[in-house]
Amino acid sequence: MHGEFKVPGGKLVVVDLEVVDGVIRDFSLAGDFFLEPDTALAAINAAVNGLPADSDAKRMTEVIQSALPKDAVLLGFSPESVATTIRRALSSATSFTDYKWEIIHGQSERPQLQMALDQVLAEEVGEGRRGPTLRIWEWDEPAVVIGSFQSVRNEVDPENAAKYGFQVVRRISGGGAMFMEAGSVITYSIYAPSALVQGMSFADSYAFLDEWVIVALKSLGIDAFYQPLNDITSLKGKIGGAAQKRLGTGAVLHHVTMSYDMDGDKMVEVLRIGREKMSDKGTRSANKRVDPLRSQTGLSRAAIIDALIATFTKLYGSTPSEITADERGKAEQLVTEKFGTDEWLYRVP
Repeated sequence: MHGEFKVPGGKLVVVDLEVVDGVIRDFSLAGDFFLEPDTALAAINAAVNGLPADSDAKRMTEVIQSALPKDAVLLGFSPESVATTIRRALSSATSFTDYKWEIIHGQSERPQLQMALDQVLAEEVGEGRRGPTLRIWEWDEPAVVIGSFQSVRNEVDPENAAKYGFQVVRRISGGGAMFMEAGSVITYSIYAPSALVQGMSFADSYAFLDEWVIVALKSLGIDAFYQPLNDITSLKGKIGGAAQKRLGTGAVLHHVTMSYDMDGDKMVEVLRIGREKMSDKGTRSANKRVDPLRSQTGLSRAAIIDALIATFTKLYGSTPSEITADERGKAEQLVTEKFGTDEWLYRVP
């Protein structure tokens, strides 16, 4: 069995092993990480050999940590990342380059349909009717997208939302509210087989699925990095946040919204929680902009999207795609039956 795991912001960890009578045998660790002293590699290999194959990641981490010499130095990886790689090998996990990726960057969609498309496209990938896909969202009307478990009344000021024409919609993933206006954010979704994140904790998978974005942002001159659990940030402040849903159909939905150029004052009027977050940062000035991508790159939103797509394609390969008539039909039906209903929107009042 073979497993690989690129540590977000770190190095590649590779393991090879066999399982004999439920026990790990012939275990070998490799990678482009740094490890001192040299004897530490043999110590890790010896510690893992003989472990029950059904050991959880915590147990594996403890065993590896205990086997390390007291003066051991690990750079670019950790006992936890070795355990993650082992679990991925045991579960026959895949990597980005194992797939033929498709990229959708099409027309603007209305907010409720955006929510439905996320569910439909993830389900299509899980059922094998669509290949793994990256979709760049486009908006031409304002909306607040709340997380699956958020309370509408706690998150949104209804009077100000109506005043500025913001529709409130609920997505299927957890996480916080997204303040969306045309041209103000860059949002993308990844629809992939669950095998891509097999053996990973949610925390590991968030950073793993967005590693390519960090690479892209760095190429644009932003010193970006991932801040657990689900934030993409830089030394100048937060850039965006991620949310994720693992579907029973065998797919993972992972999406991210990054701020390009938002009206901060309007945001704190529409979002209740935004008032606390912004006031904590001392943001009270008139016409305050939340613009990490625009200010840190000086590029247009379109140019940044082009750079994102180019980076993804360079790393993993891709072909252009579009939403099919069948997929759109299924999404429209979901709007009628689910995402456009008060029962769904106010399931957490």
